[in-house]
Amino acid sequence: MASGSKASVPADSFRTISPDRRGEKATSAVPGDAAAATTLKGTAIPVRSVVASPRQVKGKAGRETARLRLQHLPAAQAEHPGEAAAAEEEEPLLPVPEDEEEAQPLPPVCVSRMRGMWRDEKVSLYCDEVLQDCKAEDADEVMGKYLSEKLKLKDQWLGVWKTNPSVFFVKYEEASIPFVGILVEVTCEPYQDSSSRFKVTVSVAEPFSSNIANIPRDLVDEILEELEHSVPLLEVYPVEGQDTDIHDIALALEVVRFFYDFLWRDWDDEESCENYTALIEERINLWCDIQDGTIPGPIAQRFKKTLEKYKNKRVELIEYQSNIKEDPSAAEAVECWKKYYEIVMLCGLLKMWEDLRLRVHGPFFPRILRRRKGKREFGKTITHIVAKVMTTEMIKDLSSDTLLQQHDDLDLALDNCYSGDTVIIFPGEYQAANLALLTDDIIIKGVGKREEIMITSEPSRDSFVVSKADNVKLMHLSLIQQGTVDGIVVVESGHMTLENCILKCEGTGVCVLTGAALTITDSEITGAQGAGVELYPGSIAILERNEIHHCNNLRTSDSSKSTLGGVNMKVLPAPKLKMTNNHIYSNKGYGVSILQPMEQFFIVAEEALNKRASSGDKKDDKMLFKVMQNLNLEMNNNKIEANVKGDIRIVTS
Repeated sequence: MASGSKASVPADSFRTISPDRRGEKATSAVPGDAAAATTLKGTAIPVRSVVASPRQVKGKAGRETARLRLQHLPAAQAEHPGEAAAAEEEEPLLPVPEDEEEAQPLPPVCVSRMRGMWRDEKVSLYCDEVLQDCKAEDADEVMGKYLSEKLKLKDQWLGVWKTNPSVFFVKYEEASIPFVGILVEVTCEPYQDSSSRFKVTVSVAEPFSSNIANIPRDLVDEILEELEHSVPLLEVYPVEGQDTDIHDIALALEVVRFFYDFLWRDWDDEESCENYTALIEERINLWCDIQDGTIPGPIAQRFKKTLEKYKNKRVELIEYQSNIKEDPSAAEAVECWKKYYEIVMLCGLLKMWEDLRLRVHGPFFPRILRRRKGKREFGKTITHIVAKVMTTEMIKDLSSDTLLQQHDDLDLALDNCYSGDTVIIFPGEYQAANLALLTDDIIIKGVGKREEIMITSEPSRDSFVVSKADNVKLMHLSLIQQGTVDGIVVVESGHMTLENCILKCEGTGVCVLTGAALTITDSEITGAQGAGVELYPGSIAILERNEIHHCNNLRTSDSSKSTLGGVNMKVLPAPKLKMTNNHIYSNKGYGVSILQPMEQFFIVAEEALNKRASSGDKKDDKMLFKVMQNLNLEMNNNKIEANVKGDIRIVTS
């Protein structure tokens, strides 16, 4: 919700503060905040130390609260708003007087100067100016000092306090109210200890302004009184229209927010890290790769979700620890360790993603753990009919000795398949989680117009169609990707055939992993946020009479840095590709891109390809032919046109 716009909510949505609670200090602004300040006594296992080492706990317990706040943006704090509503539902509701004056719209906040920084400028800012040569365990202290120095520029200023809606509401829709914003006057005072470093004193500014038009002024005053007028500093955003010092403060706040939101990891100071700033530089590069589209949007989203899940699980563990009042029982100890190992697994996964840097597709773990069934014991094959009602018209073309099974659910049909079976799908819209678990040699084909046999992915799942069968075939149907982040079709191993299909991508396109093979004929691939067809080293693909268009549809303001388009090949060892009579057009990158390591020149240097073009001549066709020959790339009668970057390009990584 932008500054200057307002929303109104039902009066019974607002919470109130019971008289017997007004003397208590509120800790509900960020889940886990109170938990961070509580430790356990006499526990039989190191419950507290599963998150922080003893060295960290001493002198850092107060800073844990700040970290937890910093790791949850207002829009993401209320992951389960229904739980907060349930906890508050018995509280009396605050009536809103009819003559209550509406809050004024919020003024615009200072625009972050970090948004316009180049990659090198961000690296220089964090590594050379702010962190310099500090160690990981000193990063908290360094960031605190940096921020406190900037706050000395101005001890009073106006800002918008953006906080979790659950502070003010019993019930709300997170999508419509990502945060509650209040215009406040900020007073900066030197912090007395580490726990107060990220706190600031605020009071309601005039005129009373909020993004919630009918929020009661009395409620805001009471909430601030309950909080002792002390709120997390990084929840406050300076507003425009003040002097230049305020813009410097706004930048400093953004620098610290970004550090804790994306660059800081709680495991850094528990591990030996000889060069902390080098690690920070790697994470800045990763973030920039996500922003400029080098990493496709859905893959970046998976990384962000994993990082957010890690943070949430860590908060859950700390909250669970704080609720154990005495020595933990055996059940509580086991639960603590379970939560701890969940965190350890997520931590390891994040480290792997960071190390591999998600180059184009990221770490690709095997998605299929199901064993191959093989053929039935009696050796017969079955044709599975997928339709609400089976009629004689549907089976008139089948031989009289065909064994049939009818299903109204595609998932159930796939679950009953053995090698050699055929699944026939009639017009309709279907979903099937088992499409991501194809291990047996089967044929899945639609009957009727391919546009009318629609198979959509389940948004909650990572994968859509994944195969490791020796030979699986999909024919005459439409695959529509919704929310999944892996390729619309992933061939992990074996061979897959796509014939006369429509693939409407929302994530990455078709991915053929090392050692796998793919044949696509008479099909259409569109909408991928990356290449339409992605060939990993050592894979094999045959593409005939297909349309591949409007791919590399990245949601980024700087798509110039991404070259992916219709078909992308990764070499070393080179994949084998045969392309005949394909139409590759209107992709934002190149029609065909060939990715090779910078130090490998077994193909040909790009300068050689462009040598003659520099003087106004056409590129040397013989040179390009030599490149294609070295790559096992055979191209005949393809129409490659209107791609934003060009037709064919060799890219070094």
